Amino acid sequence: MADAVKNQDYVDPRPPVVGPGLDFRSITQKIADIVLMRGFKKGWVFGFAIVFLGSIMLFNTIAYLVLKGVGIWGNNIPVGWAFDIINFVWWIGIGHAGTLISAILLLLRQSWRNSINRFAEAMTLFAVACAGMFPALHTGRPWVDYWLFPIPNTMQMWPNFRSPLMWDVFAVTTYFTVSLLFWFMGLIPDFASLRDTAKKKWQKILFGILAMGWRGDAKHWHRYETAYLLLAGLSTPLVLSVHSVVSFDFATGIVPGWHTTIFPPYFVAGAIYAGFAMVLTLAIPVRKYYHLEDFITLRHIRNCCKVMLATGLIVAYGYLMEQFFSWYSSSTYEMFMMKNRMFGPYGYMYWILILCNILIPQLLWWKKMRDNLAVIFIICMFINVGMWLERFVIIVMSLNRDFTPSAWYMYRPTIFDFTMFFGTVGFFLTCMFLFIRFVPMIPIFEMKTLLPEAQVDEKKVEDLENGKAPVGATPLPQFGD
Repeated sequence: MADAVKNQDYVDPRPPVVGPGLDFRSITQKIADIVLMRGFKKGWVFGFAIVFLGSIMLFNTIAYLVLKGVGIWGNNIPVGWAFDIINFVWWIGIGHAGTLISAILLLLRQSWRNSINRFAEAMTLFAVACAGMFPALHTGRPWVDYWLFPIPNTMQMWPNFRSPLMWDVFAVTTYFTVSLLFWFMGLIPDFASLRDTAKKKWQKILFGILAMGWRGDAKHWHRYETAYLLLAGLSTPLVLSVHSVVSFDFATGIVPGWHTTIFPPYFVAGAIYAGFAMVLTLAIPVRKYYHLEDFITLRHIRNCCKVMLATGLIVAYGYLMEQFFSWYSSSTYEMFMMKNRMFGPYGYMYWILILCNILIPQLLWWKKMRDNLAVIFIICMFINVGMWLERFVIIVMSLNRDFTPSAWYMYRPTIFDFTMFFGTVGFFLTCMFLFIRFVPMIPIFEMKTLLPEAQVDEKKVEDLENGKAPVGATPLPQFGD
């Protein structure tokens, strides 16, 4: 009886990473049709029109900001860093899930990443583009921001490498460059598939140029896999380094609430937490609208929820340690800072933050909640809001009441702070709409590797190489035959 049970085929109780009934041809057709379809769906046009209004609002705000100066924002003394740096850190955090899904899960050989990695990579690029706007405009003279780069110039000015602004420039530009190369590298085989599938001549020419002469032979695949793994290896440290460097903007200061060594891991965990929440916020409606249930299955959504649950607990631990540090330090300023966070004029934001980031996500412990897409979407929206409030609490509530009460001043954002922030949200979604429509949002060739017929039985290959072919099969020719 035991032998019979032992010899039974193992059935994985988890949902599959790819739906049943798909083959090589149907995968190519279903994904390529979204890009090569004629015209636009009404829902896509309606959604694009709404988010594009947000982009227009952003461009108008930037134009007015350059004309009038940063005084149109609510920044003051002592809150010199306000919405612009809050949004910068928030957007950088959102981009972290793409690198983790693409690079780290690739190196760990996690097959469930294949359906959402390109979606997350695109999200990373657009989020970093939104983040870069804020420090660039915060300098007050964005037309001379090239002075931040270590290039010779006629004024013989060199950057101050002790400035946290310089650390951000190098960290973010490196992150964006490697992420862009990683994203485009993965698209090359799919551009070739679109080139071969397209019926219109201009599409064949366009995708042929983007495919860079890809023919799919063994030499191409060998070079592709080598380069892809190298870029994944470069991207992996960036998951930890980029947001750690961003956290140094605060941790190297002496402001109460900032001067702590827990900030790097605390910020990295928060970034992954916010990034996965944004991935699900976008993936759930896209999955429904384009009928991609066979590609983005419940397994992907459950795994993302588990990652959010784990990183959310790390974030909760960070909040608890902040409380402990303020008490253990016996510093009057640290203890007042924490008391001000909880019961000061902005205290309600702190408790909303605890509700959004710690209490509500605990629903994900229940399997029924992890299978309910509406509940997951709502939880992700709470996390998105909560992570923004976390940056507000860290920055504004640590600055507005500093060491000297005579220097205290309340921060109140202006209408231009809000138009700038919601404008970047519109710009981000505009880029995502264009990406979904004109680029394969799911890797065609990576999805094919998940099909049963694409799996290679290594034992059978080894037997064939050793001449131990099964009955009726022709053994591989040996050397000298």
